[in-house]
Amino acid sequence: MIVNNKVTAAVVFFFICSGLMAQADLSARQIAARSYEAGKLAGSESISTMIIIDSRGRERLRRIAQVSKLYDNGNTEKKLIRFLSPADVKGTGLLTFDYKDKDDDMWLYMPALRKTRRIISSEKAKNFMGSEFSYSDITPPTIADFHYKMLGERRVAGALCWELEILPINEDIADENGFSKKISFIGRQDFVIRKAVYYDLDGELLKELEVREVMEVDTENHKFRPVHMIMTNKQNNRKSILKVEKIQLNPGVKDEYFTTRYLERE
Repeated sequence: MIVNNKVTAAVVFFFICSGLMAQADLSARQIAARSYEAGKLAGSESISTMIIIDSRGRERLRRIAQVSKLYDNGNTEKKLIRFLSPADVKGTGLLTFDYKDKDDDMWLYMPALRKTRRIISSEKAKNFMGSEFSYSDITPPTIADFHYKMLGERRVAGALCWELEILPINEDIADENGFSKKISFIGRQDFVIRKAVYYDLDGELLKELEVREVMEVDTENHKFRPVHMIMTNKQNNRKSILKVEKIQLNPGVKDEYFTTRYLERE
């Protein structure tokens, strides 16, 4: 029995070391790609609260429902975001199709206009519903649109992270995403982003993302999601807080949710 225990311990130790060595050999680009995949769930439903804080400290509170589902063997993630309150934004919805290797499709429905309009690439840098989160922050970028460089490692909020420099491959991509450079801190254990620092098109500090809490939503496949995020604009002193109150795995999310017809329901 002692021998068997020693053998078992040795095998476990071998696999742990092998895993750590494999992670150590990852390139900056591979780490970024793994990070984008880390939060993808077969299907999910969630309720969140967004607090928008202006430069004077005044707050606006918004409640948001979201559903998501993977298609095309995980290469496409469809997501519907709908505002539940307050009254002036209730019913507003955003439908996104996040493709792995091409530009995303995005549609915004505004109840006051009773009209759905497509969000084009040049609008992705704009703020989403008055928050400091942009449309490009809502969906993962196309990996091939950026250059990646490893800057080292740093501990952020108690998690050991890779520090990556992310640069758009050209001016058009920079314009579309609204930044000339991003420094991302990716957790070594779970590949979840813990912090990001954005620089504007002139190279000046623009905004900073802070992840306060991460949750393992899919325990079987070890899928994690940030559930408490703060985006602070360093140029206008505005801040947006997004906190997920409830989230559950649900691969059976209805396909009809991800249509413009359903988007326009009130």
